[in-house]
Amino acid sequence: MVASPDSLDPVVERQVAVDLFNHVWRLLDSEQRTAAENDALIHAAHASRWHWGRVGGPEQWAIGEWQCSRVYAVLGRGEPALFHAQRCLDLCNENGLESFVPASAHEALARAYAVLGDVDQAQIERNLAYQLAVALDDDDDRAVIEADLSTLPL
Repeated sequence: MVASPDSLDPVVERQVAVDLFNHVWRLLDSEQRTAAENDALIHAAHASRWHWGRVGGPEQWAIGEWQCSRVYAVLGRGEPALFHAQRCLDLCNENGLESFVPASAHEALARAYAVLGDVDQAQIERNLAYQLAVALDDDDDRAVIEADLSTLPL
């Protein structure tokens, strides 16, 4: 008998979402990935986002979209990177999200535009992300955004 997604305990499902999210980061941090690991990046990022859609809230949904965007950008796939970055920003706007998440959305947009070769729009989004980052009260959040911005392929 196969369990349906509705039969997952919410605590277990939340842990699955976290574990998948962290698995994506381990793969992203890998110096040399195989084609199968690149496929796993895509599938795990989407699976994490799906589970967060069931047990998380708007902030987790937006962060999940951001991670999907990062995966596609790392893999050189600009169009889906842009789609998920824009979805991240839309979720921020629709839900009044603050803190580091809107800055991350603009960082993701900058990265996606850079992958697409639109340097002008990438710079605009980078500048928006930086403006939001410097206004953050949390030093750790600011440092994470600034570190991400420093890796933009511009």
